[in-house]
Amino acid sequence: MRLRPWQAPDAPSLLASYEDPDIRHWNRPARRTPAEAEAHIVRLRDRWQAEEAAIWAIAPAAAEAPALGLIGIGDLDLRGGSGEIVYWLLPAGRGTGAAVAATARITRWAFEDLGLQRLRITHSVHNPASCAVATKAGFPLEGTMRGALLHADGWHDEHLHARLRTDDVPAGHPGGAPGPYGMAPRPEVPRGGC
Repeated sequence: MRLRPWQAPDAPSLLASYEDPDIRHWNRPARRTPAEAEAHIVRLRDRWQAEEAAIWAIAPAAAEAPALGLIGIGDLDLRGGSGEIVYWLLPAGRGTGAAVAATARITRWAFEDLGLQRLRITHSVHNPASCAVATKAGFPLEGTMRGALLHADGWHDEHLHARLRTDDVPAGHPGGAPGPYGMAPRPEVPRGGC
C-alpha cells in the first residue's frame, strides 16, 4: 500500500464509500453524483492549499490502482500544533493492517515534518474496529466524550485517543520505526500543500 493524493480517477472509490453501510454509518458522508465526487477531490486539494487538512488516498502500490481508503489530518491547526486523524477503508482494504500502517505513517509525518505537538483520533464507543486502529497505531485512550457525535442511529459517546510528539512509542510498535507493513516511507504530498 502507499499514500498518495486523491486524483480524478479515484471518484468511483468515493462513490463506493458513500454506498458502504459501515462507512456511511461511522463517517456520515453525503451521497454524491460522479461529478460531485470529482468536485470533492478538487476540494481536498484546495484544503491542502489552504493548510486546513491533509488527506491522502490509501491505494495499492501499483501506479494505476484505485484508492481503497482515505487517511489524513482534518481540523488541522498548524499554529496551535494539532489535528485530528480521520480514516476509512472500503471492504477490499479491511483486515490488511493498512489503516494502522497509514495512521502510524501520517503520525510520523505530522510530528517530524509539520512539527505538530498533538494528534487525536475520535470514534464512537460502538466502533471497536476504529478503536483497535487507534490503539495499535500508538494512540492511548484518554477518555470518553458523552453525546459527542450524531450518527444515523442517534447521538453517540465518543472515545478520545491522542498522542503527543514527545510520547515514547515502544520498540517494534507500528507507531515507531518508519515504513511499517510495507507502507511507503513518506506519503506523497501535493505540490504547494502542507
